[in-house]
Amino acid sequence: MNRNNVTSVTEFILLGIPLSYQLQILLFVVLSTCYVITLVGNTTIIVVSVLDAKLHTPMYFFLSNLALLDISFTSSIVPKVVYNLITGSRTITFHGCLAQSYVYFLLGTTEFLLLATMSFDRYVAICHPLRYSTIMKPKLCFKLIMSSWMGGFFDTIAQTIFTFRLPFCGSNIIDHYFCDVAPLLKLACGDTHYIEMMDLIMASSLVLGSLFFSMVSYGCIIFAISKISSVVGQKKTFSTCASHLTVVFIVYGSCIFMCIHPYKNSKIDLSKIVALLNCILTPLLNPFIYSFRNKTFKEALKRTMYRQKYFSNLKA
Repeated sequence: MNRNNVTSVTEFILLGIPLSYQLQILLFVVLSTCYVITLVGNTTIIVVSVLDAKLHTPMYFFLSNLALLDISFTSSIVPKVVYNLITGSRTITFHGCLAQSYVYFLLGTTEFLLLATMSFDRYVAICHPLRYSTIMKPKLCFKLIMSSWMGGFFDTIAQTIFTFRLPFCGSNIIDHYFCDVAPLLKLACGDTHYIEMMDLIMASSLVLGSLFFSMVSYGCIIFAISKISSVVGQKKTFSTCASHLTVVFIVYGSCIFMCIHPYKNSKIDLSKIVALLNCILTPLLNPFIYSFRNKTFKEALKRTMYRQKYFSNLKA
């Protein structure tokens, strides 16, 4: 059936999270503040990593890409949520919904692959330290980054195309605060069984596959650390990958919760809260987990700020 002859829906209404007016204002302030901090923190990582020569290493190259990914990921959702909270508008056009859904899942998928790539980087650094510079050459790092983005692109494009080719001729109310695929499929007039199965298989393969790769990498890392005789040496070595392991647990933990948490007929669906926290909390915490507690990065930040102040004085 031709979708153009069936679809009467030209825009959707995002139901969001039912809250009182006072709580909506509070949520607006919290989300706006977190969003600004996220932009500043992740932009700082990118700028300092580019300007400071001592940070031109594979680890900070991957971290800069993660920071760019986090900025894009949170920007695909939060500005629209904040706008809807302050204006009271809940509508989004059909094509706007298509774009938001695609960008959100593209960036989310890419993040899983990038975290797996960073696990490999930590594995090489700890298990093969003498060969690290030989293995993790700039060309390989670039290929790994491109593979993560291309993997996210191909994993998401088919899902998005098939979903939005479905006829939407009934209700246009999406029971979420953004254009998630699951509530969208509930609004479709056609058969969604094939798409749901395809989404489940592709999402499970990617999430569980990248998680398995990360866990194997960290299994090898833990085994290598256990062979270090000095307790101080063990702690120092493990500290180099503790930040990344923390982010892995946060990202995969929230994703698995949203997948297995059963729907409950409560006033507020807990999965919406977890999805919102995942969208804003992880990009917000990453700069603090990875960089602002890291001595090397803090020294690089000081050098960058000093040079900026020095050149500003020269211009004056």
